[in-house]
Amino acid sequence: MSKINERLDSLKLEIQKPEFLEGKGLSNEVNIRIFCYDAADEMIVRHFTEQLIVDQSLDCHLIERNLYKVFLSICEDKRITDKASQMEEKKGKDFLFQNLQKFANNKSFVEKMQYEPHEPGDVLLLTGVGEVFPFMRIHSLLEALQPEFPDIPILVMYPGKYDGRFVRLFDKLEANPYYRAFNIVGGSDK
Repeated sequence: MSKINERLDSLKLEIQKPEFLEGKGLSNEVNIRIFCYDAADEMIVRHFTEQLIVDQSLDCHLIERNLYKVFLSICEDKRITDKASQMEEKKGKDFLFQNLQKFANNKSFVEKMQYEPHEPGDVLLLTGVGEVFPFMRIHSLLEALQPEFPDIPILVMYPGKYDGRFVRLFDKLEANPYYRAFNIVGGSDK
Protein backbone atom coordinates (compact mmCIF):
# COMPACT_ATOMS: atom_id res chain seq x y z
CA MET A 1 0.00 0.00 0.00
CA SER A 2 1.33 3.45 -0.87
CA LYS A 3 2.11 5.99 1.80
CA ILE A 4 -0.73 8.31 0.75
CA ASN A 5 -3.25 5.48 1.11
CA GLU A 6 -1.90 4.63 4.55
CA ARG A 7 -2.17 8.27 5.59
CA LEU A 8 -5.72 8.52 4.23
CA ASP A 9 -6.72 5.39 6.15
CA SER A 10 -5.25 6.98 9.29
CA LEU A 11 -7.22 10.15 8.56
CA LYS A 12 -10.46 8.16 8.37
CA LEU A 13 -9.79 6.71 11.83
CA GLU A 14 -8.68 10.04 13.30
CA ILE A 15 -11.76 12.07 12.30
CA GLN A 16 -14.03 9.66 14.17
CA LYS A 17 -12.22 9.92 17.50
CA PRO A 18 -13.96 11.87 20.26
CA GLU A 19 -10.72 13.80 20.86
CA PHE A 20 -10.86 15.12 17.29
CA LEU A 21 -14.59 15.82 17.28
CA GLU A 22 -14.43 17.66 20.60
CA GLY A 23 -11.11 19.41 19.95
CA LYS A 24 -9.46 17.97 23.04
CA GLY A 25 -5.76 18.51 23.56
CA LEU A 26 -5.56 21.69 21.50
CA SER A 27 -4.74 24.07 24.37
CA ASN A 28 -7.91 26.11 23.81
CA GLU A 29 -7.06 26.63 20.14
CA VAL A 30 -9.69 26.41 17.44
CA ASN A 31 -10.27 22.92 16.07
CA ILE A 32 -8.78 23.36 12.60
CA ARG A 33 -6.79 20.48 11.16
CA ILE A 34 -4.94 20.28 7.88
CA PHE A 35 -4.29 17.11 5.91
CA CYS A 36 -1.33 17.90 3.65
CA TYR A 37 -0.57 15.86 0.59
CA ASP A 38 1.49 16.03 -2.57
CA ALA A 39 -0.50 17.66 -5.38
CA ALA A 40 0.49 14.70 -7.59
CA ASP A 41 -1.83 12.60 -5.37
CA GLU A 42 -4.85 14.83 -6.03
CA MET A 43 -6.90 12.16 -7.81
CA ILE A 44 -6.24 9.60 -5.06
CA VAL A 45 -7.29 12.13 -2.42
CA ARG A 46 -10.40 13.16 -4.38
CA HIS A 47 -11.50 9.56 -4.79
CA PHE A 48 -10.92 8.89 -1.09
CA THR A 49 -12.85 12.03 -0.12
CA GLU A 50 -15.79 11.14 -2.36
CA GLN A 51 -15.97 7.70 -0.76
CA LEU A 52 -15.59 9.12 2.74
CA ILE A 53 -18.46 11.57 2.29
CA VAL A 54 -20.93 8.80 1.46
CA ASP A 55 -19.61 6.34 4.05
CA GLN A 56 -22.60 5.62 6.30
CA SER A 57 -20.46 3.77 8.85
CA LEU A 58 -18.58 6.88 10.04
CA ASP A 59 -18.98 8.07 13.62
CA CYS A 60 -19.09 11.65 12.37
CA HIS A 61 -21.03 13.68 9.80
CA LEU A 62 -18.92 15.27 7.07
CA ILE A 63 -20.19 18.54 5.65
CA GLU A 64 -18.12 19.03 2.49
CA ARG A 65 -17.55 22.46 1.03
CA ASN A 66 -15.58 22.36 -2.22
CA LEU A 67 -14.09 25.84 -2.39
CA TYR A 68 -14.04 25.90 -6.18
CA LYS A 69 -17.74 25.02 -6.33
CA VAL A 70 -18.44 27.70 -3.71
CA PHE A 71 -16.53 30.19 -5.87
CA LEU A 72 -18.53 29.22 -8.97
CA SER A 73 -21.77 29.55 -7.03
CA ILE A 74 -20.79 33.05 -5.91
CA CYS A 75 -19.99 33.96 -9.52
CA GLU A 76 -23.34 32.54 -10.67
CA ASP A 77 -25.16 34.59 -8.04
CA LYS A 78 -23.48 37.70 -9.45
CA ARG A 79 -24.29 36.57 -13.01
CA ILE A 80 -20.68 36.87 -14.08
CA THR A 81 -19.93 33.26 -15.00
CA ASP A 82 -20.80 33.64 -18.70
CA LYS A 83 -19.19 37.08 -18.95
CA ALA A 84 -15.84 36.29 -17.32
CA SER A 85 -14.03 35.03 -20.39
CA GLN A 86 -15.12 38.05 -22.46
CA MET A 87 -14.11 40.38 -19.66
CA GLU A 88 -10.68 38.75 -19.46
CA GLU A 89 -10.25 38.92 -23.24
CA LYS A 90 -11.19 42.62 -23.45
CA LYS A 91 -9.64 44.01 -20.27
CA GLY A 92 -7.08 41.41 -19.20
CA LYS A 93 -6.70 38.84 -16.47
CA ASP A 94 -5.63 41.39 -13.84
CA PHE A 95 -8.82 43.39 -14.38
CA LEU A 96 -10.93 40.25 -14.14
CA PHE A 97 -9.14 39.11 -11.00
CA GLN A 98 -9.58 42.49 -9.29
CA ASN A 99 -13.29 42.56 -10.11
CA LEU A 100 -13.85 39.01 -8.89
CA GLN A 101 -12.10 39.84 -5.63
CA LYS A 102 -14.70 42.55 -4.94
CA PHE A 103 -17.46 40.00 -4.39
CA ALA A 104 -15.74 36.61 -4.17
CA ASN A 105 -14.17 37.44 -0.81
CA ASN A 106 -13.89 35.78 2.58
CA LYS A 107 -17.27 37.10 3.70
CA SER A 108 -19.13 35.72 0.68
CA PHE A 109 -17.34 32.35 0.98
CA VAL A 110 -18.26 32.07 4.67
CA GLU A 111 -21.88 33.00 3.95
CA LYS A 112 -22.12 30.31 1.24
CA MET A 113 -20.53 27.70 3.50
CA GLN A 114 -22.59 28.41 6.62
CA TYR A 115 -25.37 26.10 7.69
CA GLU A 116 -27.47 25.81 10.81
CA PRO A 117 -27.61 24.17 13.21
CA HIS A 118 -24.15 22.79 13.76
CA GLU A 119 -24.62 19.39 15.36
CA PRO A 120 -22.25 17.42 17.60
CA GLY A 121 -20.30 15.08 15.33
CA ASP A 122 -20.31 17.47 12.36
CA VAL A 123 -17.00 18.06 10.59
CA LEU A 124 -16.64 20.87 8.06
CA LEU A 125 -14.53 19.33 5.28
CA LEU A 126 -12.87 21.83 2.94
CA THR A 127 -11.84 20.52 -0.47
CA GLY A 128 -10.96 22.22 -3.75
CA VAL A 129 -8.21 24.35 -2.18
CA GLY A 130 -5.89 24.02 -5.17
CA GLU A 131 -8.68 24.47 -7.70
CA VAL A 132 -9.85 27.79 -6.29
CA PHE A 133 -6.36 29.35 -6.27
CA PRO A 134 -5.69 32.28 -6.79
CA PHE A 135 -9.23 33.49 -6.10
CA MET A 136 -9.22 32.28 -2.51
CA ARG A 137 -6.29 31.61 -0.21
CA ILE A 138 -6.84 29.15 2.59
CA HIS A 139 -4.94 31.10 5.27
CA SER A 140 -7.25 34.10 4.93
CA LEU A 141 -10.40 31.99 4.63
CA LEU A 142 -9.58 30.06 7.80
CA GLU A 143 -9.26 33.36 9.68
CA ALA A 144 -12.78 34.26 8.52
CA LEU A 145 -14.21 30.82 9.32
CA GLN A 146 -12.96 30.66 12.92
CA PRO A 147 -15.67 32.82 14.49
CA GLU A 148 -18.44 31.24 12.42
CA PHE A 149 -17.56 27.58 13.10
CA PRO A 150 -16.15 27.57 16.64
CA ASP A 151 -18.17 24.55 17.74
CA ILE A 152 -17.20 21.96 15.11
CA PRO A 153 -13.89 20.78 13.69
CA ILE A 154 -12.71 22.10 10.34
CA LEU A 155 -10.66 19.71 8.22
CA VAL A 156 -8.76 21.08 5.23
CA MET A 157 -7.60 18.77 2.45
CA TYR A 158 -4.49 20.71 1.43
CA PRO A 159 -2.34 20.01 -1.64
CA GLY A 160 0.84 21.42 -0.21
CA LYS A 161 2.78 21.77 3.01
CA TYR A 162 1.95 23.11 6.43
CA ASP A 163 4.73 23.27 8.98
CA GLY A 164 2.64 24.56 11.88
CA ARG A 165 3.47 28.13 11.00
CA PHE A 166 3.18 28.54 7.23
CA VAL A 167 0.99 27.06 4.50
CA ARG A 168 2.62 26.58 1.12
CA LEU A 169 0.23 25.61 -1.67
CA PHE A 170 1.56 22.91 -4.01
CA ASP A 171 4.78 23.15 -1.96
CA LYS A 172 5.88 25.65 -4.58
CA LEU A 173 4.11 28.95 -4.05
CA GLU A 174 5.04 31.62 -1.55
CA ALA A 175 4.42 30.49 2.01
CA ASN A 176 1.67 32.33 3.89
CA PRO A 177 1.56 32.60 7.67
CA TYR A 178 -1.13 30.66 9.47
CA TYR A 179 -0.47 29.35 12.94
CA ARG A 180 -3.84 28.29 14.35
CA ALA A 181 -4.21 24.90 12.67
CA PHE A 182 -2.71 21.50 13.38
CA ASN A 183 -1.55 18.78 11.02
CA ILE A 184 -3.99 15.94 11.48
CA VAL A 185 -1.91 13.07 10.09
CA GLY A 186 1.83 13.51 10.01
CA GLY A 187 4.14 12.37 7.33
CA SER A 188 4.90 13.47 3.86
CA ASP A 189 4.70 11.72 0.58
CA LYS A 190 7.85 13.34 -0.76
